[in-house]
Amino acid sequence: MQSIDIRNPAERNKLILAGVLGLVAILFLWWTFFGFGSSSTKVSSGPAGQPTPSPVSRRPATTTAQSVVEFKGTDLDLRPVVYEPSSASVPEASRNIFVYYEKPVQPAGTPSVPTPTPTPVPPVLLASLSPANVYARTGDFTLEVSGDKFTPQMRVIIDNNELSTRYINPQQVSASVPAAVIANPGARDVMLRSADGKLYSNAASLSVAAPPTPNYSYIGIIGTKKFIDTAILQDKTNKETLNVQRGDLLGGRFRVTSISEKEVVVVDNNLKVKHTLAMTAQGDRGNPQQRPTPRVDSEDDEP
Repeated sequence: MQSIDIRNPAERNKLILAGVLGLVAILFLWWTFFGFGSSSTKVSSGPAGQPTPSPVSRRPATTTAQSVVEFKGTDLDLRPVVYEPSSASVPEASRNIFVYYEKPVQPAGTPSVPTPTPTPVPPVLLASLSPANVYARTGDFTLEVSGDKFTPQMRVIIDNNELSTRYINPQQVSASVPAAVIANPGARDVMLRSADGKLYSNAASLSVAAPPTPNYSYIGIIGTKKFIDTAILQDKTNKETLNVQRGDLLGGRFRVTSISEKEVVVVDNNLKVKHTLAMTAQGDRGNPQQRPTPRVDSEDDEP
């Protein structure tokens, strides 16, 4: 066995550390098995050598058990037990900020189409007009109306204007149409109706056309010593010039009735419609015959 050199400081420290550790181990074992306190429970042995248990304090019973006979003899007021459970209060759930109300989209309804009311059939029939076409700006004329179920109480109505009507028979009446009714071109509604409105007919259309106009331009005037003026007109179609005087007929239809430095007045021989041609400078100035000639008061300036 190797000897230990006590004089060596390292060996000496090892021995001291070993002794301290052994002492600590002995103290730990003693504390584990025996402890270091002096208070220990003493157990006294009885006469038979058995340990006597320590007295235990018990709580006296407040009630004693009753027998079945005693319980039956007791005058008890028995009543049913009513149990009313209390509703548990549940805390309100916290609001979810990610959930929000969306208004439901109303379905697009199909627009309801009202049922058309059938138009009642007029009790009186209007079949035709004579004439059915007239020219505007013409004079008074007689309108013949044909149909069925006419009565003497019915009147001819043109654009809500009641006209003087002559009853001929149940299939025909006539009315005098004034010139003011056809002063302008356009269609006119014609129907028959009684004064009380109980009898009425269907509507017919009277066509009012614009009257034909002369296709000439008034471009000049020529005067003589007897003041018999001559108007210079130009045909708009072929640019031909014409010298006309009062009473001349243009194109076989328009009669010249007046000539002045401002205008020429012609009348339609067929329709008796008057037209005015104002003086214009739109003629072809390359032809000397188309240039206006000033009025000649006299051939000789001497008195």
